[in-house]
Amino acid sequence: MRLMEKCYHGPISKAECEELLAKKKKDGAYLIRDSETIQGAMCLCVLKWKVVHTYRLFRTHSGNYTLMTATGVNESTFKTLDDLIRNYKRRNQGLVMHLRHAVKRKMDLMIQSRPPHVPERPTGVSNPPAAQSPQRNLVPVPDNDYESKAL
Repeated sequence: MRLMEKCYHGPISKAECEELLAKKKKDGAYLIRDSETIQGAMCLCVLKWKVVHTYRLFRTHSGNYTLMTATGVNESTFKTLDDLIRNYKRRNQGLVMHLRHAVKRKMDLMIQSRPPHVPERPTGVSNPPAAQSPQRNLVPVPDNDYESKAL
């Protein structure tokens, strides 16, 4: 799987982004989301010391990607977002913190989860028609809160 596919969350809000990064609780946690204010731009969001730092990601006229970094740092362009992510995983590239921990999209977690064992149906009981059970192929994301733990 490409690096960008793993961490790109699409049109989530800044608040949702901050919540996801806060849950990770690791400096260097990062994700990419669509910008709420600039159409066509994206944001690279990085957690350091419980603060989310946001960098604008733009696509140039030639199709390359560039990231607005700290003042005085030369602007670099990258052919792909994967190249950009690989670069900023290295230290001292102009970010407040190098990229360390990708925050995966929920959809990726759903795809990687395996369905729980479903017991076989007793003999003589037919499967319900698809129209009556539209969600039967969905795999739930495990909920790790206190309510789901056995006491």
